[in-house]
Amino acid sequence: MYAIVRSGGRQHKVAVGDIVEVDKLSTHKVGDTVELSTLLLVDGDSVTSDPWVLAGVKVQAEVVDHHKGAKIDILRYKNKTGYRRRQGHRQQYTALKITDIPTAAK
Repeated sequence: MYAIVRSGGRQHKVAVGDIVEVDKLSTHKVGDTVELSTLLLVDGDSVTSDPWVLAGVKVQAEVVDHHKGAKIDILRYKNKTGYRRRQGHRQQYTALKITDIPTAAK
């Protein structure tokens, strides 16, 4: 059984026991439980994508860690003018462990 969930404007394929990196959830501490909205639910041969049925299905996840991703270097350069700008960025992520995927009640 797996589900497609939405978090931070992105979609993730998850199953029970998976650890997923999502954009930082600043309102949740390590150990808190998070509910993720479900877009698609696959259980064996049955596929559920009806938004009315999935409105009540929330995937349960536990916050495992808050961390930063790899550093990205940004360099802006214009020829013959001496214009150079250097910038770096590290995206903040939250690691979630999927604990429960409920079945859809039809």
